Amino acid sequence: MEFDLEYNSERSHLIIPEYGRHMQKLVDYCVALEDVEERNKMARAIVDVMGNLQPHLRDVPDFKHKLWDQLFIMSDFKLDVESPYEKPSKEELQSRPESLAYPKSASKYRFYGNNIQTMINVALTWEEGEAREALYLAIANHMKKCYLNWNKDTVDDAVIFKHLYELSDGKINFLESEEILSESKELLKKRKTQNSRNQKNHKKKKS
Repeated sequence: MEFDLEYNSERSHLIIPEYGRHMQKLVDYCVALEDVEERNKMARAIVDVMGNLQPHLRDVPDFKHKLWDQLFIMSDFKLDVESPYEKPSKEELQSRPESLAYPKSASKYRFYGNNIQTMINVALTWEEGEAREALYLAIANHMKKCYLNWNKDTVDDAVIFKHLYELSDGKINFLESEEILSESKELLKKRKTQNSRNQKNHKKKKS
């Protein structure tokens, strides 16, 4: 008694494996149909079956459009039927996407983050007065906190004031002032408290 076994290594490549081999065979059969009406009728039926196999796509905008595109892709763009949507091209699918322009930080002090420069720029637009000076100090304290997060357990205020002076192009000058920022211990304590709260919240969500 002999069996004609078919191994996956001998089968044709599945273009979209999620639909399975039987669906791929239906698409191949549809491509081979010579009668145009039968081919169009079967193509619509295949799209309906594909929709039933992918119910999670029903909430996706242009649900039917996506299914028709997948049908043409599974046919290796050989299927000649009337589609309610524009037929995608093989060249368009295989074309390389345009390179994304990743944001680059011009600052050499990356441990402060990109937002710190935006904060400084906004602060410089404020009218002169106590509110602006208070904002300058708030930014300096935030910079000190960022420095402690990524560098050491302590930092001199003069270092933070020097960095703030450079990042503001010399417009925010605390180099010779007597202002005192928050203590390093206090900032580190707040960081540990915040981390502890985050861990507790994470455990609650897990449970």
